Amino acid sequence: MNYTLISFVVLYLLGTLAVGVWAGSRVKNTADFAIAGRRLPLVMVVTTTFATWFGAETVMGIPARFVQGGLGAVVEDPFGAGMCLVLVGLFFAAKLYKYNLLTIGDFYRQRYGRGIEVFCSIAIILSYLGWVAAQITALGLVFSVLTNGAMSETTGMVVGTLAVLVYVVVGGFLAVAWTDFIQMIVLVIGLAVIAVFASELAGGTGAVLALASSQDLFKFFPAPSFTQIAFFIAAGLTMMLGSIPQQDVFQRVMSAKDAGTAQKGAVIGGISYILFAFVPMFIVLSAVVVMGDSAMELAKNDYQRLLPTFVLTKMPLLMQILFFGALLSAIKSTSSATLLAPATSFVENILKNLRPDMSDRQQLFAMRASIVAFAGIVLAYAIAMKGTSIYELVSAAYQVTLVGAFVPLVMGIYWRRATTQGAICSVAAGVAVWVLFFPQVGGEALAAAFPGQLAGLVAAFAGMLAGSLAPQKLRNRQEAVRHLAGMGGGAPVS
Repeated sequence: MNYTLISFVVLYLLGTLAVGVWAGSRVKNTADFAIAGRRLPLVMVVTTTFATWFGAETVMGIPARFVQGGLGAVVEDPFGAGMCLVLVGLFFAAKLYKYNLLTIGDFYRQRYGRGIEVFCSIAIILSYLGWVAAQITALGLVFSVLTNGAMSETTGMVVGTLAVLVYVVVGGFLAVAWTDFIQMIVLVIGLAVIAVFASELAGGTGAVLALASSQDLFKFFPAPSFTQIAFFIAAGLTMMLGSIPQQDVFQRVMSAKDAGTAQKGAVIGGISYILFAFVPMFIVLSAVVVMGDSAMELAKNDYQRLLPTFVLTKMPLLMQILFFGALLSAIKSTSSATLLAPATSFVENILKNLRPDMSDRQQLFAMRASIVAFAGIVLAYAIAMKGTSIYELVSAAYQVTLVGAFVPLVMGIYWRRATTQGAICSVAAGVAVWVLFFPQVGGEALAAAFPGQLAGLVAAFAGMLAGSLAPQKLRNRQEAVRHLAGMGGGAPVS
């Protein structure tokens, strides 16, 4: 067990806790706690949007999938996830910013009423289970690796959850924004230095890229068959569109000091994420060059340990400190925000419907209590799902928001004729068709023939159009009946 390395990690964790406590002293109301008082400058909006996605799966999940399946295997993340932030900046940030809302659920209430608000908020909250569980699973793995197995992964999950929970409960999004700013600096510098060192171990950048080329890892598009193209598109759209109606993304948009900052921050953060996600991929490729077949065996059987094992066995202490500092930065930045987001949505969009007379102080207490409760639920879920890959936990999280919440959001902003009835039909059709494609419901053959989330998305659009337009057509027919009756001519229109 490397006690020097562990000591640095502990000091780093204590440092982030101190930042959280400091930020907590500046929280005066729910707006400070939920969206940092809408006063963050561009540089902090960029770092916090970048940190939205740069988590455990980016460092450990994406690279291992890349070395096994090439760029086409990671279309969902980082490409879909990064493009989500770009689309938010280009098409949603300014329009949502002007509403001056606390949560994304508030938009659904203002546009469609409380029923859609509650349903979409529940869908958004549930989607965070897999996302946060992935980060907690990674924290457990990190602590287990650091202690050489002396601390079990389950115990590591508990310790890691508590380490994040303290500063989020105390400081809210203000603490998240400040720690994101610090942690992203540590992450970028740490991984960049490690990439250079890993390249030298592998014999240079040319040797690493030559391996990727020989294994055809730069192939992006699938074989030209209907089924493979459909699943490829569905994978890209799941996080690209399914992540747009998410509270953590919304919080980052709303925390900016003005609409222009919100737009630029999201676009820059998204592009930065896509580009920098290649750094851990490069490091893992270097590991394959250095470690040979043993690296590929780890990638296939226990890929989440591949990068930590490479660093611990092939790099000096300074590189190990940089790596685990960067890794913990990535995990903590994502897990902190994704603990805060569902708790904020629960209080603002569900609890306030049950207790509308709550004061701002009571709401603030309820948000903090909800974070603790949600952390406990996610911890239990992560322990129960232990053995599920980090990448799968993340990629499965956003299908429900893709089929249930995206269409009402985009049509509510860009289509004036969208109605509450249309939103209800959209949600019902999207979710019903998506569930139909579950192997347990529609059978293995249907699930293998076409991606359920893509079918659900198409059904959601159809439901919105039919539900919004049908009542108007009915009113037109009723007016025609009354007009004919008033004229006294023609048979009744049935």
